[in-house]
Amino acid sequence: MNTDALSEKLVRLCRTKNLTVATAESCTGGMVAASITSVPGSSAVLDRGFVTYSNAAKTELVGVPAALIDSVGAVSEAVARLMAQGAKQRAGVDLAVSVTGVAGPDGGSPEKPVGTVWFGLATADGQVFTHHRLFPGDRQAIRTASTLFALQLLWDGANS
Repeated sequence: MNTDALSEKLVRLCRTKNLTVATAESCTGGMVAASITSVPGSSAVLDRGFVTYSNAAKTELVGVPAALIDSVGAVSEAVARLMAQGAKQRAGVDLAVSVTGVAGPDGGSPEKPVGTVWFGLATADGQVFTHHRLFPGDRQAIRTASTLFALQLLWDGANS
């Protein structure tokens, strides 16, 4: 399924269930929120999207402690978890998804090669799930795959 089709299904489902959503995006730079807002009626679903591309934005906008970023790096399970929790709390929504990764072509390391992406999903019942993926391809392919995966996480969260 592509991002357009999944976004349409997500918006329909969230409208039916009266669920609201927020995003906290780093390497996707707002692509998840943009995909959702491409669907008519999405204003009933998407409350806001935080583009937290810089480490400072992660701290200021969604409350990830700078000391944590310094110790484990922005592309990490802990940061993805706190990004999702912070977006959910600050937006006051039912579901929030986060994306933080290395889209390339630079910035990779042996521990975190290009294509490494961490996701967080904060759900209506207070749970937070994290997921790690290593996507192949160039910058655009990694960002597109990350957007699709984040939308799938929101879909799964809305269905639970």
